[in-house]
Amino acid sequence: MKSFCSRDYVYLRVMEDKRKSMQIVEYNNNNVCSYGTLSSVEFLPLPSVVTVGSYDGVHKGHRTILARLVAVAESRHLRSVVVTFEPHPRRVLNKVVSGPPGLLTTLDEKIDLLAGACVDLLFVVRFTADFAARSSDDFIRNVLVRLLGAQSIIVGYDHAFGRDRSGGCHTLETLGRELDFDVEVVDEVRIGNEHFSSTRIRTLLESGKIEEANEFLGSPYLITGTVAHGDKRGRDIGFPTVNLALSDPNKLLPRAGVYLAQTVVNGEPFKAMMNIGVRPTVSTEGIKTVEAHIIGYSGTLYGRIIRFSILRFIRDEKKFTTLEELKIQLEKDKKTVEMYC
Repeated sequence: MKSFCSRDYVYLRVMEDKRKSMQIVEYNNNNVCSYGTLSSVEFLPLPSVVTVGSYDGVHKGHRTILARLVAVAESRHLRSVVVTFEPHPRRVLNKVVSGPPGLLTTLDEKIDLLAGACVDLLFVVRFTADFAARSSDDFIRNVLVRLLGAQSIIVGYDHAFGRDRSGGCHTLETLGRELDFDVEVVDEVRIGNEHFSSTRIRTLLESGKIEEANEFLGSPYLITGTVAHGDKRGRDIGFPTVNLALSDPNKLLPRAGVYLAQTVVNGEPFKAMMNIGVRPTVSTEGIKTVEAHIIGYSGTLYGRIIRFSILRFIRDEKKFTTLEELKIQLEKDKKTVEMYC
């Protein structure tokens, strides 16, 4: 059977190392600040290759654009820059009662995935209603060219931006001739007959098809949160769990069930059984939660931020008559997890 663990452990460590070399700044109300602070930084335009997008999920379609971005930057001795938005523009603009779709990546997860692509600078735009009102022409002239120093802009085939998504490839090409930057449009990428899209990946996750979703993503789906205190019922039956308070409440959770997962604690990889759901055996509140039993780990992690890679769907969530029945099933789940790792 296919083993995921060593590969994904290496991938998580590579992301951590790459993040240290990528510069991250925030753009808010026409000010450039150090990431995570309100401190303004001296920021001068440098000759750059730039791409722009939400990059939710940083899936294989995105990675094709990123690979081209980095390759062009290296060949022309330019800086590679990704311009992204926080929060996701749909969080600000979506007027549908049900709200915008869940996020495939939190900002922190996105940062690490983009760092893994060897990008030089991540330029995080704080997306507000005021910013959304800016025209595509204004954004290109004053942010991409004057502030960042874009000499080349690389986008996907379906790219659109600016007020009411009025700017696209034609807008870029027209302004490129005036402002002396070139434009490259990356063709659509497909798996078989299916094109890459965040919508398709969300559908797969909501169906519990985690392996197919991971194939589209190009790496395991991530869930990140802070370890919080729970009711400790798992400890009473020999399966202590970490209860995650999600780092972003808008994060999309896969279909309810038990999953094979992996995490890294203090630099060491561990297998985990993750339960996503309402815990029907021990709770009647109906609140969806995320908890995981980290196999082989016995320390306390309260208050720590933990990230899990979700690798495989094991089974649906089920209500058991007794805790003993639940314990027997968890023993079976543990053996299943150990089989695959």
